[in-house]
Amino acid sequence: MRSIRNILWLCTKEFRALLRDAVLIAIIFYAFGPGIYVEGQSVAEDVNNAAVAFVDEDRSALSRAMAQALYPPYFQRPVMIPASTMETAMNQGLYTFIVVLPHGLEADIRAGRQPEIQINVDATATQQASIGTAYLVNILTDAAQQVVAPDATDDSPVNLVVRRAFNSNGNTYWFGSILGLLNQLTMITIILTGAAIIREREHGTLEHLLVMPVRAFEIALSKVLANGAVIFLGFVLGMLVVIEDMLHVPMKGQHGLLFLGTVIYLFAASAFGILLGIVARTMAQFALLLMMTIMPMMILSGGMSPIESQPDWLQPITWLLPSRHYLDFATAIVHRGAGFGIVWPEFLATFGLGAAFFALALVQFRRSISSVGRS
Repeated sequence: MRSIRNILWLCTKEFRALLRDAVLIAIIFYAFGPGIYVEGQSVAEDVNNAAVAFVDEDRSALSRAMAQALYPPYFQRPVMIPASTMETAMNQGLYTFIVVLPHGLEADIRAGRQPEIQINVDATATQQASIGTAYLVNILTDAAQQVVAPDATDDSPVNLVVRRAFNSNGNTYWFGSILGLLNQLTMITIILTGAAIIREREHGTLEHLLVMPVRAFEIALSKVLANGAVIFLGFVLGMLVVIEDMLHVPMKGQHGLLFLGTVIYLFAASAFGILLGIVARTMAQFALLLMMTIMPMMILSGGMSPIESQPDWLQPITWLLPSRHYLDFATAIVHRGAGFGIVWPEFLATFGLGAAFFALALVQFRRSISSVGRS
């Protein structure tokens, strides 16, 4: 009971210190609000609202059908421009795509000839250019097929039918929003817990704790609980308000199961943050350690590139990252509706890594306290 009272008292101290720091409160609000929304929208790989212009030198029913085949949300309504302004418009970046339909296009197709359609692409927008070109080719080909030979049948010996599971429309921001939530959760948790340790050392309050009847375990656990509780509240609001209500990402699994897994991951990330805060002697060193650890965790967790696409020697190392396991079970719960029977191995791996980080941080923290006491 005495240990519990000490932990509760230390948690109260952590809450008060956090509430007095307006900058950290603003960072938490941004991370689980606009930060998730912006990151969820920015990782979309689809063509979205691309600007298209047409140079129609044919003026036929086919050319009009091709122009009318492009519409939102993939493309803006095409703008008709003369050929003399095409180069200037491309240099000014007014359009991502400029389609040139040559004179006699429909007549040549009906006569069995194979005319060429020119598509000028602003490849500085790399993602839109590569994917959008394929979209344009398919759309214009289908439009020509419908006008010139609407009754023609496909003689291909194989008919491929693609059925998308869990995300029938292929909305990439569904996955991007969960990835953004993981990134913000990881970054904020490690920063808060690590900064709490650095703040104790820089403000001289670590010496005050040494003369109190508290143990290193109680100090470390209080920082995990206090900072984890604040971050968990931000996570819940970000999940329910931003992801589900604003981004309209459907939740197919159970909220309680996702929140339980998040609590386990917060324990692991907080333990890692405490370890970094103990290793770093100053806030500047802590900031440099964050740059060396957080970005690799985000990259190697499987969000930016699949684990299978990473080098063979690197894939086993990713098992040591709690963020990889969190992303696996979070996407499984949210998108596939996975139950506890499916995700429990990831839960166990996350908790095991968190316990290992916490034990290592506790050993280092005791050494740090002993060195301060001797000095």
